[in-house]
Amino acid sequence: MARTFAIGDLHGGKKALIQLLERIDLKPEDTLIFLGDYVDGWSDSANTVTYLIKLARQNSCIFIRGNHDDLAQRWLEGGEMNEKWLEHGGQSSIDAYRTFTPEQIEAHIQFFKDTLNYYQHDNRLFVHAGFTNLHGPDYEYSDKGFYWDRTLWEMALAMDPSIKPGDTFYPKRLAHFDEIFIGHTPVTRIGETTPVNKANIWNVDTGAAFKGPVSAINVITKEIVQSDPVYTLYPYEQGRN
Repeated sequence: MARTFAIGDLHGGKKALIQLLERIDLKPEDTLIFLGDYVDGWSDSANTVTYLIKLARQNSCIFIRGNHDDLAQRWLEGGEMNEKWLEHGGQSSIDAYRTFTPEQIEAHIQFFKDTLNYYQHDNRLFVHAGFTNLHGPDYEYSDKGFYWDRTLWEMALAMDPSIKPGDTFYPKRLAHFDEIFIGHTPVTRIGETTPVNKANIWNVDTGAAFKGPVSAINVITKEIVQSDPVYTLYPYEQGRN
């Protein structure tokens, strides 16, 4: 039976992704929804994108755009960079692309261009960070919020759990979907290492860029599968630690 998995932030952890897919026992009929941030962290940033391009020839893959992917694309296309990006993993991507040919780089630029700001299916939303428009993501005024916003997750964390859908004070943003799957803000910030559910949001970023694993969640059954902590697979690197 075909399965659909949402997969959290990778940050260049190709070894962890391969291990994760082995533990899932990936089948050709399975669908993979990647929630963004494929680069900026471990030394396999560029190799991770190459792997994803090949993986999409085997499986149905949906690639959501992350903030780090946007920053990497801007650098690849026009050399745009800033100190904050370099401090937060950008240097690992610059180093990773040093041996790539212009043709390979062009293929990666196209990969980043093809990523989606968000994806909706069966009244579920898949987005890297969030959205702010009360009428839903289709009405957002700027694309940047889809891969930079943190207010959606912060709101879910702060909500009184007794407030239910249909209540007067239930957030209108949440009411558009049965479930929302995000990455972007590592759950390790609240002391967790597995995907966290708050309100109707599942946060699948388990801190792969730092000390956590790469995680996948079956969007129907909520089965969670994880790699080893990514830093243990790159023992001579710092990642974003």
